[in-house]
Amino acid sequence: MAVRLKDIARDLNVSTVTVSKVLRGNTDISEKTRARVLKRMAELKYQPNMLARGLASGKTFTVGLVVPDLVHPFFAEFAKSLSAVLRASQRALLIASSEERPEIEQQEIRTLLSRGVDVLLIASCQPKLRSFYELGDERTPYLLVDRNFPYLAAHFVGSNDYKAGCIATQHLVDIGKHRIAHIGGSDMSPSLERMRGYRDTLASNGMPVDEEIVLTLERFEETGDSQGHTAMQQLLNAQPRPDAVFCYNDLTAIGAMEAAREAGLRIPQDIAFVGCGNMRYATYLKTPLSSIDHDTEQLGAIAGELAVRLAEDPELEASSILLEPRLVQRESTVSP
Repeated sequence: MAVRLKDIARDLNVSTVTVSKVLRGNTDISEKTRARVLKRMAELKYQPNMLARGLASGKTFTVGLVVPDLVHPFFAEFAKSLSAVLRASQRALLIASSEERPEIEQQEIRTLLSRGVDVLLIASCQPKLRSFYELGDERTPYLLVDRNFPYLAAHFVGSNDYKAGCIATQHLVDIGKHRIAHIGGSDMSPSLERMRGYRDTLASNGMPVDEEIVLTLERFEETGDSQGHTAMQQLLNAQPRPDAVFCYNDLTAIGAMEAAREAGLRIPQDIAFVGCGNMRYATYLKTPLSSIDHDTEQLGAIAGELAVRLAEDPELEASSILLEPRLVQRESTVSP
């Protein structure tokens, strides 16, 4: 005979409502009670009937996620952390990639909405967005991740990218670098904010911004390493050449460092590098990379918790959550 919620409730001497709330991921249940219920569910090998739950509640217990690139380390780690939180509340994650193409993003969003996702998370590649409802519908709550459109007053979870740009640039100033280049992106909020932090920090240190050594890239999430390599070759032709580079992300920095090595430059003595993202492999590179860590795992967990809340209450007042970045210093800015 199939295990029922009331069987679990009877065993634990709690109400069926309490067991149901644990199953739905409600936050008004104590961690002790939640742990007891989940443990008993596991012992009894309880399998919730998602179809029945959906028919009763009008929900599908699925969450959609659209990202620019499925294999990019940032989005892969984000999705893994997000999925863990959703799994704990008995929700499934459906993932799609826009490949940094607005028309594909729109197609994937329509597909996920047609499948009835309860909440939609989007790291949008749209250069401009007047309203989410250009992409979606008025019934499905949505959450912007990583890339923000502040004028939409939407739910957003991301990093304080302006501060990331400030921290990276100030670090290069502090180690005595005088001609600091930036390889960044265009249009999207993380790249614009990191560049703004870069510019403001140079200005606050009385250092001019030389536009010749400020480069912007397109579609850098997919091809950051190769584009970083090409951009660095261009920077090496500048006179005088830069003695430091703040790169939009770690992939860009990897390509840029390789180009510098090919030119016979020593890292960090001749030229220093700071990336952004603190990907797991940054410490294992030929020259371990100093990078800005914005705690991708925590970003995914927070996004998951907010998605669960939105699934329960689609009218939840919009909030913007920014995680504070920190510098992880390695040999690309400090000699071993």
